Formats: sequence, structure tokens, C-alpha cells
Amino acid sequence: MDDPVQISEYGKILLMAIVGMLLVCATIFLAFVLSPKNPNPVKLSTYECGEESVGTSWIQFNPRFYVIALIFLLFDVELIFIFPWATVFGNADFIAADARWGWFTLIEMAIFIGILIVGLIYVWKSGDISWIKPQHKTPSVAVNIPSSAYDKLNQQTYAVRDYKEPLIEEVETVVSTTATAPKIGFKPKFKKPSSES
Repeated sequence: MDDPVQISEYGKILLMAIVGMLLVCATIFLAFVLSPKNPNPVKLSTYECGEESVGTSWIQFNPRFYVIALIFLLFDVELIFIFPWATVFGNADFIAADARWGWFTLIEMAIFIGILIVGLIYVWKSGDISWIKPQHKTPSVAVNIPSSAYDKLNQQTYAVRDYKEPLIEEVETVVSTTATAPKIGFKPKFKKPSSES
């Protein structure tokens, strides 16, 4: 640890990390300063682009996308280990020091890739990477209403009113209830006693 070369190598790594953080912070700051700011209802909506969210969020959806993404990440991260192996495997100094080094690293990587292949076969056989497409079926209900009645209803045009407008019946009920005199208090009704003696 007293070797100044090691300290300078760690210093280079620290310098690269500081420069990387400064570049990221400068990019975010410049985007904040230079980006146009014109908020409107479309920009402030949940999804600026794409489909409008319709209905409740408590729906059932197929989680297969997330399973496939996790499997991809698993195999992708595992394959990263091949790159340092390739740099060490091709090193002529290690092979010159011990001739068995090349065979050892080759067998080691064959075992590693074999484990990955067994995992991929297991995932494939269990059906976790096969995408299940939904089958669209038109719903049908056995009723005694002829289809011509449905066609007649579908061909008619209907007036669409604003939901803020009250119905005429609602207005009439409000007017009729306000016109009559309200009943005040509670008036009990008693049965007259029958004259049986």
C-alpha cells in the first residue's frame, strides 16, 4: 500500500468518478435551464404521449412481460462474466507460467455456460418465456331477442346531452316539491276506540 503507483491509480479512478458525476450534474442542470417551460393540461397529464388512462387501475394484467424482462436481465448479467474470463484466458504470460492454465479456464467456462444453458432449458420448458397472446372472442349470449331488434337499435341516432344539464323530470320534481307546503313536525294518528261493551 506504500507504493505511490497504487495511490495514483486509485486517484485516476477517483478523478474519473468525479468527472462523470460533474458531467451528469451539468447535463441535468443545462436541461433544466434550457428546456422550454409551457405547462398546459396536456403537458401536466399523467401520460403526455400514449393512450389516455381509462377505467380503474385495479385490473388484472398478464405479468409475463416482467418475468421475461427478469429472465433476460439474469442471463445478461451472467454473461458479463465472460468478458473478464476472455481477457484472462488469452493472456500468454499465464499460459507460459503453467501450461494447464488454458485448459483449466476453458473447462471452468464450459461449466459456467453449461449451468446457464440448463437454466435456460428449465425456463423454456416451464413456459416462462413463451408469450401467451390473448384470444379475442366476441361475447355471445343466448337470448330470445332477434338480432334485427339489436340492429334497429344500433342504427338509430340518439341525442347526447351534456351531463351537467339536469333532466326535465328532475327540474319538475324540484319545482313540485318546493311549491307544496312542507309538513311540520310529527303528528301521531291514533285509532278511535271501538264502542264494545
